[in-house]
Amino acid sequence: MVRGTAGPVKFSAGTEPPRTPAPPLATDCHHHVYDARFPADPRTQLRPPDASPEDYRALARRLGTQRSVLVTPSTYGTDNRLHLQAMRELGPERARMVAVVDPSVTDAQLREMHEAGVRGIRFNLVQAGVTTVDMLEPLSARVQALGWHTQIHMLGDQIAEHEALFLRLPAPIVFDHLGRIPMDEGVEHAGYKTVRRLLDRGKTWVKLSGAYMDTKVGPAGRWSDTVPVAQGYATGVPERCVWASDWPHVTEPAEKPDDAALFDLLTEWVPDEAARKQVLVDNPAALYGFPKG
Repeated sequence: MVRGTAGPVKFSAGTEPPRTPAPPLATDCHHHVYDARFPADPRTQLRPPDASPEDYRALARRLGTQRSVLVTPSTYGTDNRLHLQAMRELGPERARMVAVVDPSVTDAQLREMHEAGVRGIRFNLVQAGVTTVDMLEPLSARVQALGWHTQIHMLGDQIAEHEALFLRLPAPIVFDHLGRIPMDEGVEHAGYKTVRRLLDRGKTWVKLSGAYMDTKVGPAGRWSDTVPVAQGYATGVPERCVWASDWPHVTEPAEKPDDAALFDLLTEWVPDEAARKQVLVDNPAALYGFPKG
């Protein structure tokens, strides 16, 4: 097991490592970097401060994680240059990436990104950006040939509304942040039921992440209202769940969460130790094509 090391981390509260050590090759499947030298897309809203690959390495040391997946955020539109550069800095054995594209992307550009380590495309339909629902089906068909997936950030109500579309998509689907289920409704919400049906069909994954996004009890209540939803996914379809930090937590500008506490929350979300290893190591290796061992 890999024990994290204490120390401050930018955009993260606390300094102590998680109480629970990480298994070797544990993977953080969703984080971003930001750099003001790369222009923001004028169609987008979020303008976070700089967060560098070196800042992220401090988080990985604190958590004990050894692999990660960079995700181009809405801020940069379809400009993936910063995250491609960051992936190179973090290392080809340790980092993969999910890009943002629109229908103008060429097959040659997709192949070039694949060689660099990209393994999926993201559609952020919560924060205003450059992707739209009508792009999902045609782009899913194009990236399927590369073995990529379509990563989707939608609110639970949106997920339920578009279930028929998801059933048609040819490429695998990955839902962000527990499917953005309102936690006061939890497993009774239509969006949760849609995600569970899709998971059961075998071509869909869900990220156990973003506990702070839809909680009603917050860190004071240790995000306890997220447990039934996360456990519902992880005990029902453990082979289709991955974990992520969502660092640097740009949706939480006032007070950043304690990433060690979020990592420790996994012991409640996924109580079985063997299943936690599956979520942290085996599933990410399969989904993102990390080398074995």
